[in-house]
Parts: sequence; structure tokens; C-alpha cells
Amino acid sequence: MSYANTFKRHEMKFLLNEEQFELISEKIKPYMTADSYGLNTILNIYLDNDNNDVIRTSLGKPAYKEKLRLRGYGTVEDSSAAFLEIKKKYRGVVYKRRLELPYKQLHDYITNGVPPQISEQNRQVFEEIDYFIRRLSLKSAVVLCYDRQAFFGNDDQEFRLTFDSNIRSRRSELDLRKGDFGNPLINQPFRIMEAKSVGSIPLWLVKILSENKIYGGSFSKYGNVFQNEILQNRSIKQCSQQ
Repeated sequence: MSYANTFKRHEMKFLLNEEQFELISEKIKPYMTADSYGLNTILNIYLDNDNNDVIRTSLGKPAYKEKLRLRGYGTVEDSSAAFLEIKKKYRGVVYKRRLELPYKQLHDYITNGVPPQISEQNRQVFEEIDYFIRRLSLKSAVVLCYDRQAFFGNDDQEFRLTFDSNIRSRRSELDLRKGDFGNPLINQPFRIMEAKSVGSIPLWLVKILSENKIYGGSFSKYGNVFQNEILQNRSIKQCSQQ
């Protein structure tokens, strides 16, 4: 699996039920190839501050929003490749810039402020991330994990489809080396499909979606975790007052 560390692309999400997922999985076979990693577990630490300003701003659906996360794959160890990624979205276009370093270096940086070993090539990206952290007093806020199947286009390998499921999260043990356990997200879709493209979505996919009345939707994993926590806290408070 190869990773670009700076890129711009369009992303569209579709919330699929089981029947829609099975249908699309079959329909894309002539056009796409499954990632060699198969079903993969993605682990993230999202950064925020004590007031949850990052996710509160994002849920307000502004024209411009940004998030910061530390990401690993599968079983994460000190030397595992990890990515500290700043994700910006402006009017539907996603811009990502990220650092790729051993997990321990990045975790020590976001947890204890220990500067990672940065090459000159990555200096600008690091300074941008560092400024974001200092400006909003960001720190590790939540571990969020999910399972992913990924496909790339046969004619255009820059075009990707991903299918995410089994979203779970935790607010304690904020270290990906602890594993991918967490509380399942309540009322999550059967699959979250995301189409990722440098240009436009291929016409063959547009046709499949149109013919089967599958429409784009909005879904933030971190946003839904946060909103569910608010509802749960309200419910607990109401019960304690009765």
C-alpha cells in the first residue's frame, strides 16, 4: 500500500444498507480491484481541546473546516508506520497534508510535546500541524477505529472506493498500541461507502448509483460519536434527576 502525504481530492459519502452494499460490491467487479490488504482495521486518535472546538465547529457545517488525527493500521507498535494528518475541507474539496513517521515518535509528540525527527522536506507540514495544535491547545481526545475494504479503479488507480463498518470508540487509553477496542457506535449504517477522486466520479459508477436510487449523504464518524455522547450524558442526567 502506498500513501501520498500531500494531496487534494473530491470525496463523496453514501450510507448503504446491506442490500445496497451487496449490489454495489457485485456491480463494481468489472471496474475495480480490491486492495491487496483485504479487510483492514484503521485506528485513529482525533485531537481536540477541552471545549471540543474542533468537532463543534465541524458539526456546524461551515464552508471551511479542519481536523487533526493520528492514524495507524492493524496492530500498532512503536516502529509501525503512522500518519499525523491535518485534513481540511473547503466547499466539498478535501486537502490533506500529513507526516509519516514511526508511531512512537508521533505519539510522543502529541502526548508529551517531544519534537519528532523531521526532514527538511517535511518541515513545512510539521510547522502547519504544530501551529494548529498550539493555536487551539489540542490534545488526544478520542480513539476511533473501524474496519475497511478498499478498491481502486482498473483504469484510474487514483479513483478509490472504500467501505467502512464496525465503528467503535473510546475516551480512555488513548494509545493505538493498546488495540482497536471501543464502544460500538449506536445506529451506524451497515456500510459507509466513500468515493475518492482527483477528478470527477466515473460515469459507470454514476449510472450504477442512479439506476439503484443510491444518493450521497453526510456522515462524520467523530461527529456521530460526539453527538451520541451528548445524548447519553443527557439521558443519564435526566435519570439521576428523577
